[in-house]
Formats: sequence, C-alpha cells, structure tokens
Amino acid sequence: MTAPGFTPPTRFAVPGRIAVSSGAAALWQTATLTEIRRETARVATFRFAVPGWAGHLPGQHLMLRLTAEDGYRTQRHYSLASPPDDTGHIELTLDHVEGGEVSGWFHTEARPGDEVEVRGPLSGFFAWPGDRPALLIGAGSGVVPLMSMIRHHRVRGLDVPLRLLVSARAPEELLYAREYGTETTPVFTRRAPEGVPVGRLSAAHVAPLLAERPAGGWEAYVCGSNAFAEHASRLLVQAGQPVDHIRIERFG
Repeated sequence: MTAPGFTPPTRFAVPGRIAVSSGAAALWQTATLTEIRRETARVATFRFAVPGWAGHLPGQHLMLRLTAEDGYRTQRHYSLASPPDDTGHIELTLDHVEGGEVSGWFHTEARPGDEVEVRGPLSGFFAWPGDRPALLIGAGSGVVPLMSMIRHHRVRGLDVPLRLLVSARAPEELLYAREYGTETTPVFTRRAPEGVPVGRLSAAHVAPLLAERPAGGWEAYVCGSNAFAEHASRLLVQAGQPVDHIRIERFG
C-alpha cells in the first residue's frame, strides 16, 4: 500500500521490541486514515478505519507499515490508544519525533483518506483485560497504552479500581488532558498551574495509592522512557508493591 507523499531517507532504524502474533494478528490489513486530532503542539491522534480488525486488549500494540512510491518500505511498532470496543476502528497517538521518517510523514503529509498497513494486535504482556485493580503510571507518550485502559474502564462501566499517575513537563504537554477524571493525578516536572507543586514523580505521589491497596492488591503498569520506567518501578518497590506485579513498557 503506497502512502502518498512518503519519501524515505537513505537509512532507517526499526525498534527492537519483540512482537508476538498469531492468527489474524499475523496478517497485514489496510487501514484508512479518517481523522486527525491535535493533542499538543507536537502530538496528534490518528484515527483509522480497519474493517477486518479482530479487536485487542488495552495495552497491546501493533506494527504499522508505510510503502513509498518506489517500493521502499519501513515499519514501526505503536501502542493502541483506542479501547477494544471501538469496533472497526483504531487510534494511534504519535509524537512528532525529530528526524523521524514515519512520524514526520504522519505530521506533515498524512491526510484523511490515506491508506497504510497494520498488523496486530501484538504482545500480551502489557495487556490489561479489566479483571483486576490497575495502578497506571506513565510519562509523556508513555500514557498512550494506559489511555486505552482508562477508556476501556469507562466504556464498559467497570467497577474494578483503577488509578493513573501521569507525568508531563507542563500542562500544555499533558496528553488527553480533557479526558481525565478523578482517577487521574497529573505530575508536572517543569511548570504547573498555580497552586500545584512542580517536581518529578516521587514517593509522595506513589505512597498514598499503595496505602489504599484494594483487595488482591494492585497490578501496576509503568510506561515511559528507560529512565522514567526505572525510576517509577523503584518507587513502587520501595512503597511495597510486589516486583512480580509490576509490568513495564519502555520507549526509546
């Protein structure tokens, strides 16, 4: 499937995340871009129609492939932002990465009606089926798979406890800001609204959530950069979260 206007550079790198697939997930499908929504100055959500999409679990990701007019192909792994209940559609929220060939095409060339190819869903390790209390911790674009979990929780009207700690540098860089409710606590590391403290995620943010541990305990999902994932998981362990109940997804 040729992506209009996609011009490849001379070199590219494919992320090293391991993909686990079977059945329909192993097949490439055509995805038609239907909507582009701006989230922040450098981040946008891209909505696709994929009639043959078999569904997914919140937290899973997919592989996306672009093909240039000269036949050059490149592919990337992206987390799904949409809930499983959005039948026949999927959403990806992409940062405009400096020098990124795929994210650059999406942010500068892609228009509704353009077609790409997708394969998935992939990997079940970071998936949350909605059957156990979930403590979600994310930073930057690491909140994308966690948003799929929050949306699933709301669409299904689940009563299982769910909490989100989300870190951003400033309010204007907080993804999905309009969608958060009482389950979410934002943490701002560089600039915050008046009356809100500024600083990185700390034990003061994590401890109260561990103290309200529900029956059976939390299943913790941490997503972000390598440095953030290590920092957040360390805070969880220090606060008493069992190591075998921490799932980590790293970007970068």
